[in-house]
Amino acid sequence: MKILHIETSSKNCSVAVSDGDELLCLCEERSDNYKQSESLHTFVKWALEGAGIELSGLDAVSLGKGPGSYTGLRIGASSAKGFCFGLNIPLLAVNSLTTIVPPFVNTGYDLIIPLIDARRMEVYCAVFDGRSGNMIANTEAKILDQTSFQEYAGKKILFVGDGATKAVEMINLPHAEFNDSVYPSAKHLIKEAGIKFRNAEFEDVAYFEPFYLKDFQGVKKKKPE
Repeated sequence: MKILHIETSSKNCSVAVSDGDELLCLCEERSDNYKQSESLHTFVKWALEGAGIELSGLDAVSLGKGPGSYTGLRIGASSAKGFCFGLNIPLLAVNSLTTIVPPFVNTGYDLIIPLIDARRMEVYCAVFDGRSGNMIANTEAKILDQTSFQEYAGKKILFVGDGATKAVEMINLPHAEFNDSVYPSAKHLIKEAGIKFRNAEFEDVAYFEPFYLKDFQGVKKKKPE
């Protein structure tokens, strides 16, 4: 079960190759300039070389499907679908928020709440049980204010992801901690992708679209004066 994993939903362009549940190679780089279009295919090449696997030896491609950067998700999805079409192998899609959680499961938190930065005071978020790592509140786009997450007051909470920068300014919970240095990573797609592969939970490659969660909002160009 050799799988190529692609995660481009954030500033971290991340590619991994696995065999079963074993990580064979990881190539990733975080850039404030979102360099997915420049780096992704180079990272795929390096990851496959590092793993000692040819493209033709892959059994599937897994993708961090979002939510996150609209452009990053488009680039990742286009590449993943291209590999799947060309190699006639299945596509597996995993919620990108779940790739932030694994390092913090069973580390003393009641809840783990990954936050991916969106526009202004908005974040993409979900709530995970700190002991099992299971999602207990679905993914949503949330505008942060002083009432956000007050229903979890009294619990020990870790807010993690680049959206935590906004959260620390707005959220006042006595047992909350904030970590804004963690980004979605392809290496944490491996477990969930393996489960999906074994259960044949494949995406329809022709019709698959990333999990944008909300419509794209571009920047309007000024009209010439």
